[in-house]
Amino acid sequence: MSLFGQYIQERLNKSIVENDKGFATFYPLHDGMYIEDIYVIPDERHSGEASRLADQVSVIAKEKGMNRLYGSVKPSAKYATAALKVLLAYGFELSEAGPDAVIMRKEI
Repeated sequence: MSLFGQYIQERLNKSIVENDKGFATFYPLHDGMYIEDIYVIPDERHSGEASRLADQVSVIAKEKGMNRLYGSVKPSAKYATAALKVLLAYGFELSEAGPDAVIMRKEI
């Protein structure tokens, strides 16, 4: 595990799956796992790597008896439209929305 992974686990009580192409940070939320961030290096975007990382989180969630994934998009953030497209393509559906937050969920 990278130093960043060790840091977020120790300091923030969050988990990470990572490889040389990207990472996903996540933590339990309600009856599921909230994927806080997925980052894939630019050369590997559109390769399916984000889905593979999310699949790893999904396996961990199922092992813990959870049946949902959660994610969110902040509409004012850079690349918000692309992030929303990624979530929708992976099968997430709209859960709720606020002034600057779109909350998504996926049954697993």
